[in-house]
Amino acid sequence: MKAIFVAVALCLSTTFAMAGGSTPSNPDAQVYFVNLSDGDTVQSPVTVVFGLNGMGVAPAGTEKENTGHHHLLIDRPPLGEGEDGADELAYGLPADDNHIHFGGGQTEVTLDLTPGPHTLQLVLGDAGHVPHATPIVSEVITITVE
Repeated sequence: MKAIFVAVALCLSTTFAMAGGSTPSNPDAQVYFVNLSDGDTVQSPVTVVFGLNGMGVAPAGTEKENTGHHHLLIDRPPLGEGEDGADELAYGLPADDNHIHFGGGQTEVTLDLTPGPHTLQLVLGDAGHVPHATPIVSEVITITVE
């Protein structure tokens, strides 16, 4: 009986850890990189174009159903993983060198990246920078800057 309780508790904690905030999302929504693919070799500065299907883009602070704004995770574990992963999902994305916010509703950015490999992931955030209840995230891609 104890083993069953532990197994159920582990499943529930995993489910909770993978959930975002309280704002619902369109279950068919997708966010993706328009102009970059995993394994690309690029020159700096790097322009990154964000794509979104199934939801709309709205500036941070806008509370409108099926909208959000972009965040770019650079050189860090995928959303929800790593040292601050649970906090990202529950409380929102920090603003630092590894979590770039586009609260104005921007859909692209040009970045100066150092030579070498870099990981990138797009995350759609709600009005308060919190990933949606079902997070809308891209695959993590690795690009190499020459």
